[in-house]
Amino acid sequence: MSVYIPKGYKSHLNLIDTQYAIKIAKDNFEKKLSEKLSLIRVSAPLFVYPETGLNDNLSGSERPVSFEIKETGKYAEIVHSLAKWKRYALGKYKISFDNGIYTDMNAIRRDEELDNLHSIYVDQWDWEKVIAYKDRTREYLIKEVKKIVEALSETKEILLNKYKQLKFSINKEVFFINSEDLLKMYPNNTTQERENLICKEKKTVFIIGIGAKLSNNLPHDNRAPDYDDWNLNGDLLIWHPLLNKAVELSSMGIRVDKKTLITQCEIARTIERLNLPFHKSILEDKIPLSIGGGIGQSRLCLVLLEKIHIGEVQASIWSDDDVNIFNINQLNIL
Repeated sequence: MSVYIPKGYKSHLNLIDTQYAIKIAKDNFEKKLSEKLSLIRVSAPLFVYPETGLNDNLSGSERPVSFEIKETGKYAEIVHSLAKWKRYALGKYKISFDNGIYTDMNAIRRDEELDNLHSIYVDQWDWEKVIAYKDRTREYLIKEVKKIVEALSETKEILLNKYKQLKFSINKEVFFINSEDLLKMYPNNTTQERENLICKEKKTVFIIGIGAKLSNNLPHDNRAPDYDDWNLNGDLLIWHPLLNKAVELSSMGIRVDKKTLITQCEIARTIERLNLPFHKSILEDKIPLSIGGGIGQSRLCLVLLEKIHIGEVQASIWSDDDVNIFNINQLNIL
């Protein structure tokens, strides 16, 4: 089954309290995130022209939702994420070093496989900061990850004080590990199994190095070659005791410079992308070096409110079979 319902699960919060708690969680986390990372909020597009190269290609196989604009006769695409657009925006807004932007990103991912953590509707905070070349280091990445986890933990404490029926804190001590080292720890397990094993033990984990092939000739996970530096990026995982699994809350990283962009596009056999306007702006040093990422809003609420299905914290659509499971188990889907 695509939907997993833990035996005896019943939400700690009814529908009305859930809606109040979602707002508390989002408002407080957003405020803390912007303060800790020195970010200002900006408006962002829901759709872009594909020929700009601004849409996120994700793993390269997902199909964007597209439509024709009557006025122009051209096709636009609903964004998959704003990973590339944000870096362009840093230059447009002339953001100074160690400062950045964030935005509410809404997307439709039509090819998503629906389960407890995945919906075709994606809502996340997309953020991006200007960095200097000297900041393109593992140490700088780790420093920013710790700030995000601080914001997450502090937001959970606010919810625990408000709703006494909630039970779990967020471990502020982040365990950092390279994807290759994780593979060596669990050489006979799949990527998902490795993540679950390490996260069950450490609770809050950041896996560094997503996209490049490991010693087993496979990447830890797929990443587009033209925004993250595969050696300086990673995934933030939080252990979810009710689901008995790791939940990825954020994918983030230091972005490619021109050398890394060319190298990774060659590896991915997507060298033709270098002719697109966004990619040319990197090669010609017209947009700043940066670090950035996305933080799932519904995923965050699922973890903080101790829910077990993303449909409990966002309004989306589901298969008839899934809806039947929700009804049988009296799950309050929004």
